[in-house]
Amino acid sequence: MYRQGDVLIAPLAKSAVPDTARDAVSEPRDERGRLVLALGEVTGHAHAVVGPGRLIREASVFGPMLLHVPDGARVVHEEHAAISLPKGWYRVVRQREYVPGSVRIVAD
Repeated sequence: MYRQGDVLIAPLAKSAVPDTARDAVSEPRDERGRLVLALGEVTGHAHAVVGPGRLIREASVFGPMLLHVPDGARVVHEEHAAISLPKGWYRVVRQREYVPGSVRIVAD
């Protein structure tokens, strides 16, 4: 498992990848060509994947994302050390926090 700030990246066995993921529509890359896992609302900094791959968001706002990096990739952020990911499938989960009356995704 890998963690960069409020983003958790957990490897998935091929058998654990949902069949629907292989044909799902991928998230677009940002203007810098990165797959953005989480964008800081205050700073504008991003936890982002650099390199070939696909990011698939699952339906729920709190639902995890699936990341496929066929050749491996790096996760970068302006305030954290880069993480190298071996090739494969990953589940990406954003940290959540409880505030009175609701649960929300942690924001930078």
